[in-house]
Amino acid sequence: MAPRSFLTLHDIDVDQWPAVFDRTAILRVQRHDKTLAGKTIALVMEKASTRTRVSFEVAAYELGGNSTHLSASGTQIGRGEPAEDTARVLSEYCHAIVLRTFGQDRVETFQRWATIPVVNGLTDLHHPCQVATDLFTVRERFDQIDGLRYAWIGDGNNMANSWIEAAGMFGLDLVLACPAGYDPDATILATARGEQARAGRGSIEVVRDPRDAVRGAHVVNTDVWASMGQEEEAAKRRVAFAGYCIDDKLMGLADQASIVLHCLPAHRGEEITGDVLDGPRSLAWRQAGNRLHVAKAILEYVLPS
Repeated sequence: MAPRSFLTLHDIDVDQWPAVFDRTAILRVQRHDKTLAGKTIALVMEKASTRTRVSFEVAAYELGGNSTHLSASGTQIGRGEPAEDTARVLSEYCHAIVLRTFGQDRVETFQRWATIPVVNGLTDLHHPCQVATDLFTVRERFDQIDGLRYAWIGDGNNMANSWIEAAGMFGLDLVLACPAGYDPDATILATARGEQARAGRGSIEVVRDPRDAVRGAHVVNTDVWASMGQEEEAAKRRVAFAGYCIDDKLMGLADQASIVLHCLPAHRGEEITGDVLDGPRSLAWRQAGNRLHVAKAILEYVLPS
């Protein structure tokens, strides 16, 4: 039997997500358990990390297990060891691998060659652990994830792609405001729209004007304009994304009960103002804290007792 892995949101069936979120809520209150006793999680961080690394390290510890951190520079990965070889070796030592890397093909290679579960901690195409956390945070506030209007403001990046995937799975109403040339992945968008059409619920729109996305929204979400690996494009992107900053004026168009999410780190004054990020509508810090408890629930899912 192939091990359970978690490379995209679809790797957990839509009917199973409520139980994952219920378990997350329990783990937020009941911080410690022994469900990972005797198990070690390999944290392969090929991209710099704060929240992913720390949340999974603490998650393993609080569930009675252990973790070991591997960076590219400090291991044979940095000297060119093939992904398939690393995956097979780690399968001999550990019980699961959390990989934060660049191309989606790399995490798929790890999954193909590992004999233990692989969790996608982030790729350039998907960020499922973060969007799972965002959905849980929304459910905490509104006691539901459907029946709400979602707005994404900014780059059509991995976060936008995973939000589109979530909209397709759960039938959400999502509007993404992206500048021309920075749209989300077309294949992911088409797949999600197809899911919604078959289910007869939800909608996904891509617009150019952030006001069209935020108007009436219950959840307003954003990310930095230049992700890791795009630093040399930062100046160009600041020009392209002018007018896409979430500020008080833009939030004035949202629903009165709206919340603001940001996966962090944030560049105050670029994609979001400090007043909004630190203001009463922002759940960014609760969202960041929830990364830990979602990580625990995901580890339990891929490593059932």
